[in-house]
Amino acid sequence: MCMQPVNLSDYEALAQIRMERPIWDYYQGGSGDEITLRENRRVFDRLWLRPRVLVNVDSIDLRTSILGTPVSMPVLIAPSAAHGMILPEGECATAQAVGAAGTVMSLSTDSSRSMEEVAQVASGPLWFQRYYYTRKEAQGLVERAQASGYRAIVLTVDAPLLGKRERDIRNNFGGYQRTNHPLAFSGNAPHLSAKRLEAGEPYEGKTLTWETLPWLRSITPLPILVKGILTAEDALLALEYGAAGIIVSNHGGRQLDSAISSLAALPEIVAAVAGRCEVYLDGGIRRGTDILKALALGARAVLIGRPILWGLAVNGQEGVRHVLELLRAEFELAMLLSGCPTLADIQPALVRRADV
Repeated sequence: MCMQPVNLSDYEALAQIRMERPIWDYYQGGSGDEITLRENRRVFDRLWLRPRVLVNVDSIDLRTSILGTPVSMPVLIAPSAAHGMILPEGECATAQAVGAAGTVMSLSTDSSRSMEEVAQVASGPLWFQRYYYTRKEAQGLVERAQASGYRAIVLTVDAPLLGKRERDIRNNFGGYQRTNHPLAFSGNAPHLSAKRLEAGEPYEGKTLTWETLPWLRSITPLPILVKGILTAEDALLALEYGAAGIIVSNHGGRQLDSAISSLAALPEIVAAVAGRCEVYLDGGIRRGTDILKALALGARAVLIGRPILWGLAVNGQEGVRHVLELLRAEFELAMLLSGCPTLADIQPALVRRADV
């Protein structure tokens, strides 16, 4: 009899068995030598927890709010492309599980299902993540997201060009995807995706500047979150140009290899922002203790990406729900054992570097 997974690593191992090699490598891989990919995980292991004792932890409260939206726990869903390569229902199944968990899902521009389809079945709040191919396309997608009830726009700023993802090169992933999953990335703009496959669609991502944020703010009242910030300098510019929130992220180690890990970058960004906007973190979250450490260093919430895809591959919507339930239970236990009955009790003194 096959036992139910008891942690996210179990889901990872099972997902690898269920995914075809090119798809597995596409989601799991990083850029270059994958130094940043590995460091995103290792950095958590270099932080020790300093638990407090004899605290009444009979009741643990994980609830918080994100941009004013109540959520059941400080765990959000990062944007990830092409869920339809894993399951035909794709992002619709993911959104249903995330809504049931009482938290926020960020839908990728390059999703398999359209933002309207996902919004129709979602039972929880949604954000829309934007890549920037052309200004005309960007405006159209933002207007559609607003009309469909999305709560925020997530502008990814660390991808003026894709990083060198050598697993994909070896697997000829582009050819594999066009042959086996031709519509996997086309949920929101199928005609533009077809042009891109023919290398005919212009890409303006390399020309973006900070002035893009005021332009986005001029076309929508939705809050703009900037995803891909790794320095205090850019965090301050994000504030200056009107960002409502910052997602500290290195794109899961898929862009600039040897870039600083998200967790290592977090403290300087939190210090620079000084409470003037909400700061979130993605990259490497695999345990409830990881969430605890990120919040102790100043994140308001974390986002998870790959583990959601593992859950989807193993057991569809139910797998996603169970991944989130595992993280919720682990985080609640970590808070309890650390003497933190509420999120407000999670303070910087809770963590210490392993070499100190």
